[in-house]
Amino acid sequence: MTDFEFHHQLLKLESSLKKFAYRLTLKKSDVGDLVQETFLKVLMNQEKFVKNENFKAWTFTIMRNTFINNYRRSMRENTHYEQSKESFYYWQTNHTGSDNPHSSYAALEITRHIEQLRDTLRTPFKMYIHGYRYREIADELNLNLGCVKRRIYCARKHLMDQLNG
Repeated sequence: MTDFEFHHQLLKLESSLKKFAYRLTLKKSDVGDLVQETFLKVLMNQEKFVKNENFKAWTFTIMRNTFINNYRRSMRENTHYEQSKESFYYWQTNHTGSDNPHSSYAALEITRHIEQLRDTLRTPFKMYIHGYRYREIADELNLNLGCVKRRIYCARKHLMDQLNG
């Protein structure tokens, strides 16, 4: 496919891409940005397009992946991870849905036990309860995905043993 044909095919998809972008974002204000970013990525990766591949499907996949990556990035940026005990208490009590003294005591007790975990279990566990995904924790701590899952499992098991015993 020549450069001219490639660009022509891309421009023919513009209205379909706008409709798809609206279905993904549900905001008219974000449609143009997503389409523009998709166009840029398609043009930058033109040499990666396989001639006999479905151009429309390839382009729509780029848009979908761009949307997903942007969404995940915005979730990570909006996730605030603090290591202070006070912030954990605040977060814990605001999300329990109950303001009774028993809940406050239980939250403090759980936090105390979490803080007693050894670092190799505590760090991934705290990241997990603050909304990080397994893959994000593995990347951040430079660990294998299976290792992260195992450490979180061990932390849960240890906490359940401590709190039930």
